[in-house]
Amino acid sequence: MKRDIFQAIADPTRRAIIALIALQAMTPNALAEHFDTSRQAVSKHLRILAECELITHEQKGREIYYSLEIEKMKEIDQWLEQYRQIWEARYGQLDELLEVMKKERA
Repeated sequence: MKRDIFQAIADPTRRAIIALIALQAMTPNALAEHFDTSRQAVSKHLRILAECELITHEQKGREIYYSLEIEKMKEIDQWLEQYRQIWEARYGQLDELLEVMKKERA
């Protein structure tokens, strides 16, 4: 079963994992050092992120390194863009109103 990408990022631990591997590829053991949970719990989060294709893994010797799939993150950005445009328009209107009020007081 393929999970929804937003289910994957709904969990704070998975968002923290994404933030960590955005900087560099990491092994499950290295990731587990950043959390108060077990390595198995981190591996479960990694599996969910991989199911959503947010991360990829590469075997290097005996270690598996996980890295962020930037192209998949763009789906999140594209979804957010519609709301970003709405809020930027509203902030623009607020700026204009504040400027008018400032001129009226001067």
